[in-house]
Amino acid sequence: MKRIMINADNCKGCKNCSIACMRAHGSNSHETFYNLGLTDPVNESRNIILIDSQGKPKPLFCRHCNLPECATACMSGAMTKDSESGYVRYNAEKCGACFMCVMNCPYGVLKPDKATKSRVVKCDFCAQDGDAPNCCKVCPSGTIYVEEV
Repeated sequence: MKRIMINADNCKGCKNCSIACMRAHGSNSHETFYNLGLTDPVNESRNIILIDSQGKPKPLFCRHCNLPECATACMSGAMTKDSESGYVRYNAEKCGACFMCVMNCPYGVLKPDKATKSRVVKCDFCAQDGDAPNCCKVCPSGTIYVEEV
């Protein structure tokens, strides 16, 4: 199984990963980086770069946990663990917008979408884009990368 790994000490806070995620999942995935509407709530990143108390960037990404608390807490069956890939998948059509998954994510990565506040914004490992998520492909410092576990 492949997983996104993070070497937080290398992060420079450039947010290329967030912009790549926004582009891949936004309203028009064919937009260039230069004309992507960064303030458009439809273009929302599935990862978060926080700044810690020392001013150091700290990347937060879905861990696709072995025992995902988000899926355990999901009452509608919208959040499930795919036994074949190992990824935690989200089905918006099944979601009841109770956000129990958001409240139970131990990493604080899941969140309600900004546009409608009726679905969950969650990493899908860029399932449609092949071997590596877009965030990993654009990271200039090697902070985030894919590893077989």
